[in-house]
Amino acid sequence: MGKVRGAFMLIFCFVTTFLAAQEATLTATVSKNKLAVNQRLRIEFTINKQGGDNFSPPKFTNFKVVGGPSQSVSQSWVNGKTSFSQSYTYILQPNKKGELTIGEASIKISGKTIKSEAIKIIVLDAVDIPKNPNDPNYIAQQNIHLVAEISKSRPYVGEGIYVEYRLYVSENVSVYDTNVTEAPQYNGFWNQAIKINNYPVKMGKYNGEDYRYIVLQKALLIPTKTGNLTIDPMKMDIVIGVPTGRADFFGNVITRNVQKEFASAKKIINPRYLPLEGKPTNFTGAVGDFNFDVTLSKEVLKANESSQIKVAVSGKGNLKLFELPEVTTPVELEKYQPERKEKVQVNSSGISGEVSDLYTVVPQYKGKYKIPNISFSYFNPNERKYHTITTDDFFVDVLEGKELKPAIDTNATQKQDVVSTGNNFRYIQTKSNLELLDTEDFFKSNLFYILLLLPLITIPIGVFIAKKAEERSNDLIGNKLRKAEKLAKKYLSEAQKQLGKKEAFYEALERALHNYLKAKLGIETADISKEKITEILENKKVEPTTIIQFIEVLKHSDMARYSQITNTEMEAEFERAKQVIVQLDKQL
Repeated sequence: MGKVRGAFMLIFCFVTTFLAAQEATLTATVSKNKLAVNQRLRIEFTINKQGGDNFSPPKFTNFKVVGGPSQSVSQSWVNGKTSFSQSYTYILQPNKKGELTIGEASIKISGKTIKSEAIKIIVLDAVDIPKNPNDPNYIAQQNIHLVAEISKSRPYVGEGIYVEYRLYVSENVSVYDTNVTEAPQYNGFWNQAIKINNYPVKMGKYNGEDYRYIVLQKALLIPTKTGNLTIDPMKMDIVIGVPTGRADFFGNVITRNVQKEFASAKKIINPRYLPLEGKPTNFTGAVGDFNFDVTLSKEVLKANESSQIKVAVSGKGNLKLFELPEVTTPVELEKYQPERKEKVQVNSSGISGEVSDLYTVVPQYKGKYKIPNISFSYFNPNERKYHTITTDDFFVDVLEGKELKPAIDTNATQKQDVVSTGNNFRYIQTKSNLELLDTEDFFKSNLFYILLLLPLITIPIGVFIAKKAEERSNDLIGNKLRKAEKLAKKYLSEAQKQLGKKEAFYEALERALHNYLKAKLGIETADISKEKITEILENKKVEPTTIIQFIEVLKHSDMARYSQITNTEMEAEFERAKQVIVQLDKQL
């Protein structure tokens, strides 16, 4: 028994010593620091040490005390740590609008007076308050807020920003269920959703007040054009547990479930044009911070032995929205269409990783060939300037193969002897007949007025043409689509020449589709089935509808050779083939 009493006294002494060593502070907290003149707020003064006496509240100038003071004491001991607090709470209503101040409170402890800090309160115009302040719909509206947070409202075209949808909930209510009824639209943006794990509850401030909040949805946005771009609101139905102001037999607060629709505010993004000053001629829309590298897999090889050229851009920025520079090779090196590879990650800080084009080149003749250097330009939005990276020249040495015959210069000058004919020199004319020409003054002539008005006409036309060229340059998605259409026309050029000749047309059409897949995927498609082609495209994440359209064009090319086909049907088939190549090129 004596041991138990001794242990108890030891613990008591330890707690007393800990509380005595703790520095005493008096803090003041408010339920809101911004409110309407006809609303109320709660202020709580808390001391964290026992022994406080003679608490003196502020004078509450410009406020009316409508409740309090009420006192509460709290003491706990968790994991060997003891905490103590004593609070004095008041309910206040402002008497006027403006920036008001709640002065210092004070309390005496151990013969020493400690004070709280003054707090500023912003009081706004009166708001509509229902006759019954305990109306659940009114309480829900005041305690829950759906907010869209934008990281940047004035990005450059091509610069990534993010939007985050937060649901703020005060401690006065509870949320039981949520349902998104209308998802936001991102017209004018390339967008990618950012995955959120477990939806953790965080603490934050909304209009200066403490709230719990969760992030419901997050997306990376990259503007593809200028002008006022609108992000429409997100709308939600939320089931809320709202206190009714009544208590049950045991004193527990009775709550009522209310379903209410909430919507975030509409957001306006106004992207900026990329600057014209210092803009390189080879700029294709890359915005971010990048590295550029070109590598050659083999520099020494035999004829008909292949080598690969890798053109890679790595770093952070709009990696999926620009074209890589094209490799130029001598005609003696046969170059195939590049294979695009992407290793990128998307998160709230943007897109990062690497994109590359892999070219296959095959030499035809023996010799040493030069692959000229390649330049890549990008715009860094943080530095607000353009950068250009240029690689070194590459040389391919082909050791074995056919000899390239030297070209004969047909323009070479042949030496000839000069032959005198006796008529090389003639007599100089000693007489001439000169006549006075009628002249007209240039001043106020027709040419004078035309040249005078010409700048007034050409300057607006030049400004208009430059503006249209700038819009076309900044239209990243449109440029990519135009390039895909150009590629489709290239492969289908032979088929277009054979329009009207049934068998020749469909043979050329089928050959064009196989050559496209061969160049794009690096596979021989002539000897594989349509089922295998379907499997390969599915592995490349091509949309099912595009795959079906591609296979249908292939099938129809086989069948049409043995059936009656009109010129109109052939032209329609040509257009379908062109569109399906455009769709494939956008996805591969």
